[in-house]
Amino acid sequence: MRPLVAIVLAAQRDGTIDPLAAGASVTHKCLVPIGGKALIAHVLDALQATPRIERIRIVVEPAMVEKIRPHLGVGNVPVEYIASARNLVDSVYAATQDLDQPTILTTADNVLLTPGAVTSVETALRNGADVVFSMATRSSVLDAHPEGQRRFYRFTDDSYSNCNLFGFAGAKTFRGAEMFRGGGQFAKKPMRLLGAVGVFNVALFMLGWLSLDGAMQRLSKRLRLRAVAIVLRDGAHAVDVDNERTYRVASLLLAQRAATG
Repeated sequence: MRPLVAIVLAAQRDGTIDPLAAGASVTHKCLVPIGGKALIAHVLDALQATPRIERIRIVVEPAMVEKIRPHLGVGNVPVEYIASARNLVDSVYAATQDLDQPTILTTADNVLLTPGAVTSVETALRNGADVVFSMATRSSVLDAHPEGQRRFYRFTDDSYSNCNLFGFAGAKTFRGAEMFRGGGQFAKKPMRLLGAVGVFNVALFMLGWLSLDGAMQRLSKRLRLRAVAIVLRDGAHAVDVDNERTYRVASLLLAQRAATG
């Protein structure tokens, strides 16, 4: 399989001021300091340390490029900048329009990302998946920290949280990003699932009549692609920095990782 491209979504929603950014006196949440460096620096460090990543693309407003450069770290993977669009899915399209190779997608606030998690997505792509979703079980997330996540997707086999880490096999699979039009956040706003996966599938999901694998099979039919969910063992992967609560949790988990090497 060809080497990977990693895409990091770092732009700010148009017309909004993130409270964490305002509290830290920075323009964008991706620059908020945590664990001794900016949020985005933790994500870039994980990607730079992942084998087989060929290049990294940061999707952000052009005016932000010079502010991000000091946070690139010391890795040898080339970094490119892609101008963000007005919404999330169009930004993904802007970053992928000239790509036809395996691609990792994550966000600049995914500070607990690890090379091992990225490699797990690559393995699923290598094994034939077209679109990969990374999940963690409710128990593993709560084991990482009881306040790490409050919303979970309920399936017949378990409850899961999304880990903000996705994989796409190549050009024909990027249309799977259409699921995220409107900003995603399906756990917070389940009705957004209607446009993404269809009314009947949403009904089965809301009734709790689908297993995670069963949901992926139905999604595969909807997208006409092979969609696969991988379950990461470390529930900390489901903790991204959304607000003050998750900022505190992520800070603690980063300190614990640093203490254990």
